[in-house]
Amino acid sequence: MALSTAVELINAPLLYKGKVRELYDLGEHYLIVVTDRISAFDYVLEPPVPEKGNVLNQLSAFWFEQTKDLMDNHVVHTDVTKLGDLVKDPDALRSRIMVTRKAQRIDIECVVRGYITGGGWRQYQQTGEVNGIRLPEGMRKNERLPQPIFTPAAKNDVGHDEDISIAAMAELVGEELTRELEEKSLRLYEYARHYCDSRGILLADCKFEFGIVDGKVILIDEIFTPDSSRFWDKANYALDIEIDSMDKEPVRSYLAASDWDKNSTPDPLPAEVVEATTTRYVDIWKRLAEQS
Repeated sequence: MALSTAVELINAPLLYKGKVRELYDLGEHYLIVVTDRISAFDYVLEPPVPEKGNVLNQLSAFWFEQTKDLMDNHVVHTDVTKLGDLVKDPDALRSRIMVTRKAQRIDIECVVRGYITGGGWRQYQQTGEVNGIRLPEGMRKNERLPQPIFTPAAKNDVGHDEDISIAAMAELVGEELTRELEEKSLRLYEYARHYCDSRGILLADCKFEFGIVDGKVILIDEIFTPDSSRFWDKANYALDIEIDSMDKEPVRSYLAASDWDKNSTPDPLPAEVVEATTTRYVDIWKRLAEQS
């Protein structure tokens, strides 16, 4: 059964309700609940997608554990039974909660690109650069970059995040913090890229969020999920095409082929689109996290 919200299931104040995640105040810690809500083009769609929240939360927990020696993170635990009376229906939330340390969020989205695609490709077509980084001439869409690049964005709570240069980031948060976030982001990407490659998956790009706890930078939010990364099946990789990414592509394809104007609430998603999207999320979980 899909979960659209956990508000009625949590005996704690709701601090923030995002498109997918809900943040509750536990006093010393935060409680993050990952719902099955799905968004596209800045709209939360109906109905929610079964298993999506479970996959996102479990994948994040998996990756936080895998990368903890590379970068400290905000995870305290993911055991719903430790929450006691704070949760009214533990079974409904068993795989979709994360208790975390409270961090001061750094308002920069740290993006690493290993391939020239998506928004990076559009920038390159216009300027030959991505976020101010000059790239070789004559690159083709989806081509692997000579080396991964760090392309930050300034976070906006309203509207879209804004692509900025590394120099502009340094003006916002300081040169020392900028260097640290760039180095850590690139190191995390390289680790995950090699891991994904061993599972027949290409990690085209990804984004991270960082926060500060007791003066130390840590990883927060989510990491290497279908909602924060672009995964390609190696078997589908090709240049000069729109590669079918391993995420909510069935939803995007359906909406693109519909007559929806993108300025009003869309009609409910057809059952077959919801089912296909669930299958995508479960598949990426199995391929990345299940033991071979």
